Amino acid sequence: MNIEDFIFDRSVDVNLAMEGGFSWGTPSNIALVKYWGKKDNQIPANPSLSFTLNNCKTETSLIYKAKSDKGISFDLLFEGQPKEDFKPKIQKFFERIVKYCPYIENYHFIIDTKNTFPHSSGIASSASGMGAMAVNIMSLEKLLNADMTVEYFNQKASFLARLGSGSACRSITGSVVVWGEQADITGSSDLYGIEFPYEVHPVFKNYCDTILLVDKGEKKVSSTVGHDLMHNHPYAEQRFSQAHENLAKLKNILVEGNLVEFMALVESEALTLHAMMMTSMPYFILMKPNTLQIIEKIWEFREKTSIPVCFTLDAGANVHVLYPMGDKDFVQTFIRQDLAQYCQNEQYIDDEIGTGSLLIK
Repeated sequence: MNIEDFIFDRSVDVNLAMEGGFSWGTPSNIALVKYWGKKDNQIPANPSLSFTLNNCKTETSLIYKAKSDKGISFDLLFEGQPKEDFKPKIQKFFERIVKYCPYIENYHFIIDTKNTFPHSSGIASSASGMGAMAVNIMSLEKLLNADMTVEYFNQKASFLARLGSGSACRSITGSVVVWGEQADITGSSDLYGIEFPYEVHPVFKNYCDTILLVDKGEKKVSSTVGHDLMHNHPYAEQRFSQAHENLAKLKNILVEGNLVEFMALVESEALTLHAMMMTSMPYFILMKPNTLQIIEKIWEFREKTSIPVCFTLDAGANVHVLYPMGDKDFVQTFIRQDLAQYCQNEQYIDDEIGTGSLLIK
């Protein structure tokens, strides 16, 4: 699909949908090969691959009502209460997508959103939040274009979500999602995420992710600032090349079920992301002492038990503990007894691989 394929006909008759509403639940995701650095128009500097989560999601309802005057118009609620400080991000999102969804100017929207996980807990709420916005908008578009296919719905929803938050394009559909052009992955695109197009080994089909909340505060560095730090970074080009190489390796690992190579690659990717932040200008250390304690404990546990548990990190202090469903009881006992003490208020979230956005009503 090309960008032009996502531009909706401006002559649409809004009388096909005068008023109504939808509600969607869209999960967050955790990147295994990290996207860090972007070009204009939310295009990634390198491809990425993520596991879609199941429990950590944003639930968003969108009520629409046709109006006589044209222009972007909406009210925003968070957990049923007005949330003015969220509005600029939604305004920017609408401004970015209006070229592709001109019909949004014909409606006033009431948006009510909530998360099943703590806001600013280091879980990608922008991914789930913008993903939920995108599928709601596409539900409206489907009313205006009854011939729309499921494939087009998902591709355009991912395309729109990317314009709100890059990683959001990986939260629309699928358990394993690739975003960014990669020579050896059929159908991969910079414009939207695609479901991993190969048969995944059974061991990876129901993988678990326990998120250890080391620091639930606001991010020290926003994702936008973090991505911008890759411009003129001394190691940027090597990193972008490495991401392509690691994605090619991970493709084979996911098909073959090689857990040893999976753990090594995923942990290396996580540490590389933080290394890029530490070697940028200005530089940042996003880990906390407890982050390092947890990593050491995971390595000790893995060495002692041979249980294939590993970690990954986003651009923050919290730790995602990844492990096969078959080892869930052992690993969760380890987390309760040895790792919870390093979490803020001993809080962590148990999650697992999910399948993407779901229509609630």
